[in-house]
Amino acid sequence: MSADTAYPAPAKLNLMLRVTGRRADGYHLLQTVYRFIDYGDTLRFTVRTDGAITRANQVAGVAEADDLTLRAAALLQRAAGTRLGADIVLEKRLPLGGGLGGGSSDAATTLIALNRLWDLALPRARLQELALELGADVPVFVFGESALGEGVGEQLRPLELPAAWYLVLIPPVSVSTAMIFQDPDLKRDSIPIRIPPFSVVAGRNDLEPVVCRHYPKVARHLAWLRQHGAARMTGSGACVFAEFSTEAEARTVWRQLPATMRGVVARGLDRHPLWPLCA
Repeated sequence: MSADTAYPAPAKLNLMLRVTGRRADGYHLLQTVYRFIDYGDTLRFTVRTDGAITRANQVAGVAEADDLTLRAAALLQRAAGTRLGADIVLEKRLPLGGGLGGGSSDAATTLIALNRLWDLALPRARLQELALELGADVPVFVFGESALGEGVGEQLRPLELPAAWYLVLIPPVSVSTAMIFQDPDLKRDSIPIRIPPFSVVAGRNDLEPVVCRHYPKVARHLAWLRQHGAARMTGSGACVFAEFSTEAEARTVWRQLPATMRGVVARGLDRHPLWPLCA
């Protein structure tokens, strides 16, 4: 692929999320089901021979010092000992603080794309190790398949999930993940469920009650969506979603959205679009 290629960074949904404990270092232990959808950000890379790593465009709300794409590129560069660099263009569609994994997905796409563009040939397992240094949600995007995640989310095994379409609502708030996990009312003792089987009945999100209390707009979006079927929050919010068997069903509900709410219809993916680029 040429440097002009657009590399997708898809969103993820947490079809369920249980907090099953807490480690001595303060990190929470989770059990979650990850699924990618065909909606997300896009990145483009131009290889540099001088070793510099830069962001070639401004991204609203994301300072360069906080940009996981730049951190991912620098981490890969150090790990591989390459003298190559890159100019990175990041086209954001995924909301900040939305629970869709936008920054994590961008970082993973950076690792996968530059591994190819820099001719490093690092295996998927090594890229997953690097991904974990960037954040607990990054490894699953390198793993590249629908997955059960445990530990802090980095212990992954593939899952086969039925075909589905999703209506994802995007409340106009950015949720602080750190604040939600620090809340004393957060449930931290859920019993892990057996997977398989996985069912919608088991698909609760332990973070949802705390987020809804702190962010009333998330609660309102969730209440509206629940008029049309089972719905839940993804990640630590703010986005909420409902699952449908067909695109037509999802779009029928989407067309009923109040003018004050925004949402997208997306197809569930079995694998990350960049799956073929990793060995």
